[in-house]
Amino acid sequence: MKANTHPDYHTIKVVMTDGTEFETRTTWGKAGDTLHLDIDPKSHPAWTGVQRIMDTGGQVAKFNKRFAGIGAKKA
Repeated sequence: MKANTHPDYHTIKVVMTDGTEFETRTTWGKAGDTLHLDIDPKSHPAWTGVQRIMDTGGQVAKFNKRFAGIGAKKA
């Protein structure tokens, strides 16, 4: 292998959304850094099965208004 071609591989601490922590090896950040997760398998809808629609700034209403005319035509 060539020297100085691979990134630094070191240990960091990962903090999950519920406060649990674990150590892992990665190329992210610097040795000893802490990565705080916003979404993880314990809170993400894809793994929890809990779905919710977040209408941030009226995005759902805007979508419904924009595509209201599309669909089955009435006679």
